[in-house]
Amino acid sequence: QVQLVESGGGLVQSGGSLRLSCAASGFTFSGYAMSWYRQAPGKERELVAGTTSTGGRTNYADSVKGRFTISRDNAKNMVYLQMNSLKPEDTAVYYCNAYSRYGDRIYWGQGTQVTVSS
Repeated sequence: QVQLVESGGGLVQSGGSLRLSCAASGFTFSGYAMSWYRQAPGKERELVAGTTSTGGRTNYADSVKGRFTISRDNAKNMVYLQMNSLKPEDTAVYYCNAYSRYGDRIYWGQGTQVTVSS
Protein backbone atom coordinates (compact mmCIF):
# COMPACT_ATOMS: atom_id res chain seq x y z
CA GLN A 1 0.00 0.00 0.00
CA VAL A 2 1.51 3.28 -1.15
CA GLN A 3 1.57 6.03 1.44
CA LEU A 4 2.92 9.56 1.51
CA VAL A 5 2.37 11.16 4.89
CA GLU A 6 3.18 14.83 5.34
CA SER A 7 3.83 16.49 8.67
CA GLY A 8 5.28 19.68 10.08
CA GLY A 9 2.69 22.19 8.96
CA GLY A 10 1.20 24.77 11.28
CA LEU A 11 0.74 28.43 12.06
CA VAL A 12 3.79 30.69 11.94
CA GLN A 13 4.37 34.43 11.88
CA SER A 14 5.70 36.18 8.83
CA GLY A 15 9.47 35.81 8.68
CA GLY A 16 9.40 32.53 10.55
CA SER A 17 10.42 29.03 9.51
CA LEU A 18 8.86 25.60 9.21
CA ARG A 19 10.19 22.24 8.13
CA LEU A 20 7.84 19.90 6.34
CA SER A 21 8.48 16.18 6.24
CA CYS A 22 7.04 13.49 4.02
CA ALA A 23 7.34 9.82 4.94
CA ALA A 24 7.04 7.44 2.01
CA SER A 25 6.21 3.74 2.02
CA GLY A 26 4.88 1.04 -0.27
CA PHE A 27 7.07 1.81 -3.28
CA THR A 28 10.73 1.99 -4.25
CA PHE A 29 11.40 5.48 -2.95
CA SER A 30 14.89 5.80 -4.40
CA GLY A 31 13.49 5.32 -7.90
CA TYR A 32 11.15 8.28 -7.77
CA ALA A 33 11.56 11.99 -8.19
CA MET A 34 9.95 13.81 -5.30
CA SER A 35 8.29 17.18 -5.21
CA TRP A 36 6.35 19.53 -2.99
CA TYR A 37 3.28 21.26 -4.34
CA ARG A 38 0.95 23.72 -2.69
CA GLN A 39 -2.58 24.89 -3.19
CA ALA A 40 -3.97 28.09 -1.75
CA PRO A 41 -7.72 28.73 -1.45
CA GLY A 42 -9.21 29.57 -4.83
CA LYS A 43 -5.98 28.85 -6.65
CA GLU A 44 -4.60 25.97 -8.68
CA ARG A 45 -2.08 23.56 -7.24
CA GLU A 46 1.44 24.71 -8.07
CA LEU A 47 4.88 23.16 -7.96
CA VAL A 48 7.02 24.53 -5.13
CA ALA A 49 10.17 22.43 -5.31
CA GLY A 50 11.38 19.15 -6.77
CA THR A 51 14.32 16.82 -6.52
CA THR A 52 15.55 13.94 -8.65
CA SER A 53 15.61 10.37 -7.41
CA THR A 54 19.17 10.71 -6.12
CA GLY A 55 18.73 14.23 -4.81
CA GLY A 56 21.47 15.39 -7.12
CA ARG A 57 19.35 18.04 -8.78
CA THR A 58 16.68 20.34 -7.43
CA ASN A 59 14.37 22.95 -8.87
CA TYR A 60 12.25 25.66 -7.29
CA ALA A 61 9.41 27.97 -8.13
CA ASP A 62 10.68 31.51 -8.57
CA SER A 63 8.53 32.64 -5.66
CA VAL A 64 10.43 30.46 -3.17
CA LYS A 65 13.99 30.48 -4.53
CA GLY A 66 16.48 31.41 -1.85
CA ARG A 67 13.94 30.79 0.94
CA PHE A 68 12.96 27.11 0.59
CA THR A 69 15.19 24.05 0.38
CA ILE A 70 14.11 20.57 -0.64
CA SER A 71 16.10 17.55 0.45
CA ARG A 72 15.67 13.81 0.69
CA ASP A 73 17.05 10.88 2.63
CA ASN A 74 16.75 7.71 0.58
CA ALA A 75 17.90 5.58 3.50
CA LYS A 76 14.90 6.76 5.52
CA ASN A 77 12.41 7.16 2.65
CA MET A 78 11.91 10.78 3.62
CA VAL A 79 11.71 14.08 1.79
CA TYR A 80 11.82 17.46 3.46
CA LEU A 81 11.02 21.06 2.71
CA GLN A 82 12.79 23.65 4.81
CA MET A 83 10.91 26.92 4.56
CA ASN A 84 12.53 30.11 5.80
CA SER A 85 11.50 33.74 5.67
CA LEU A 86 7.90 32.72 5.30
CA LYS A 87 5.41 35.20 3.89
CA PRO A 88 1.60 35.34 4.16
CA GLU A 89 1.42 34.41 0.48
CA ASP A 90 3.03 31.07 1.33
CA THR A 91 -0.17 30.11 3.12
CA ALA A 92 -1.51 26.95 1.48
CA VAL A 93 -1.96 23.23 1.82
CA TYR A 94 1.36 21.60 0.97
CA TYR A 95 1.39 18.23 -0.76
CA CYS A 96 4.12 15.66 -1.20
CA ASN A 97 4.34 14.09 -4.65
CA ALA A 98 6.19 11.05 -5.98
CA TYR A 99 6.81 10.71 -9.72
CA SER A 100 8.22 7.59 -11.31
CA ARG A 101 11.01 7.78 -13.85
CA TYR A 102 8.75 7.26 -16.84
CA GLY A 103 5.76 9.08 -15.40
CA ASP A 104 3.59 5.98 -15.25
CA ARG A 105 3.11 6.20 -11.50
CA ILE A 106 2.29 9.34 -9.56
CA TYR A 107 1.43 9.40 -5.88
CA TRP A 108 0.14 12.18 -3.64
CA GLY A 109 0.00 12.71 0.09
CA GLN A 110 -3.01 14.05 1.92
CA GLY A 111 -1.49 17.48 2.49
CA THR A 112 -0.49 19.58 5.46
CA GLN A 113 -1.71 23.10 6.16
CA VAL A 114 0.76 25.94 6.40
CA THR A 115 -0.58 29.29 7.58
CA VAL A 116 1.61 32.38 7.75
CA SER A 117 0.22 35.33 9.67
CA SER A 118 1.25 38.90 8.94
